[in-house]
Amino acid sequence: MSKSPLRSPTHVVVVGGSIAGMLAAAAVKDHVDSVEIIEAHELPDGPLPRAGVPQAAHIHFLQTGGARAIESLLPGAIDLLLAAGAHRIPVTTNMIIYSPEGWYRRWQRATHHVITASRDLTDFIVRTQILKDPRVSVRTHTKAIGLLGNRRVVKGVRVRAADGSESDLRADLLVDASGRATRMPQWLARLGITSLAEERIDSGLVYASRLYRAPVPTRGWPVVGVQADPRLPQPGSAGGILPIEGDRWHVSLMGAPGRHPTRDVDAFEPFARTLRHPLLADLLAHAEPLTDVSVTHSTANRRHYYERLTHWPQGLLALGDSAAAFNPVYGQGISVAAQSAVVLRDWLSNGLAHHGQRAIARPISSAWALAAGQDIHFSTTKGKSPNLAHRLLHRYVSRLSRTATGSFHAATALTDVLALQAPPTTLIRPSMLLTALLGPLRPPLDRPQFAPAERELLNSLDNPAGVPDY
Repeated sequence: MSKSPLRSPTHVVVVGGSIAGMLAAAAVKDHVDSVEIIEAHELPDGPLPRAGVPQAAHIHFLQTGGARAIESLLPGAIDLLLAAGAHRIPVTTNMIIYSPEGWYRRWQRATHHVITASRDLTDFIVRTQILKDPRVSVRTHTKAIGLLGNRRVVKGVRVRAADGSESDLRADLLVDASGRATRMPQWLARLGITSLAEERIDSGLVYASRLYRAPVPTRGWPVVGVQADPRLPQPGSAGGILPIEGDRWHVSLMGAPGRHPTRDVDAFEPFARTLRHPLLADLLAHAEPLTDVSVTHSTANRRHYYERLTHWPQGLLALGDSAAAFNPVYGQGISVAAQSAVVLRDWLSNGLAHHGQRAIARPISSAWALAAGQDIHFSTTKGKSPNLAHRLLHRYVSRLSRTATGSFHAATALTDVLALQAPPTTLIRPSMLLTALLGPLRPPLDRPQFAPAERELLNSLDNPAGVPDY
């Protein structure tokens, strides 16, 4: 294998000021002389909404694998996020989750944690940390419009400024982190690189979200979620409540075609009551809405298989949503981007550009198996239908999930995979096959598992209707 294609002095250009772009800059900054991020919009000075990120209005959390990757790239960033009000929530100890197979137990032995915060706060903490480095700069109101180079080597990017003027921006390495709106397939085609394989699996899920003032202190409050069941005849729907900074609840509701939520504020809580369990609606009845309802339709899983191309130009890489975008219901996007950035950092010392893209594909593949592998089983999904192997595997994972409602061993195996700390193949090891065969070791729960202190808080709320006896 030849040495890194980067030469000295080295200038890297990152397309996109998203969190993926910032983490890409963090990955390369210690290996190069300068990094320039080009961003089509203005970047806010604080934890405020950033233009061009509609998904920021919906619930986000960092899986264990993502949080560890960010900490590896930006030491101290997670502590700063927590100090700003984010929550570190043990899995499944502080989670109330109604899966298709039943209520998950809140095992007291936590094996993982998720970090919950608004997307704006997470973006701000990461952005602030990376832009402290004098080697990193940002050129805002600048749009990438094409690649410089040929099918063998990319030497930079053509850009257009806000006034319409165009110029060439040279780079020893170009990283595309421009997100779902990436134009990379078209740019490669102009260089004569065609036959790019793309997969799109769209369940048609629509997100509707809003912020609430929580009726209880949120420090130590659990994540609450009701998941969709693809086995039911009606269109799937789901929802979640995440405690975030400022004693707020971030609430997202999701529905498939035929059951889409809307922007109507008066319909938000009634929609929550139509989920498989009314828990979210019962909790929201005690909370104060702080915002209108934000809706997003672009939730399809989409993957560009750059790593499969026979010809891949040196000096080019793609990561984040530019390479693969996931249905946000699975909470994988930021974590996969962070893990991909770690791969980029580790690759820089040695390897051809194509090998770098193949390495980036590894964390993508694990997350893709989870998200796309689940979505193909909904009746509303377009792009791919489950074959016999998919159906058999889905039945097995469903049995394993039912086992996890009463087996710590099964629950840990599943959360290892969901936390992006273990590949999905670990779920079919002989020990796990035996665990699934034996089934749950404890009887199923017939209601959500609130802790005594949480029940006391809920029962103390001043509401004539009272709190349902969970």
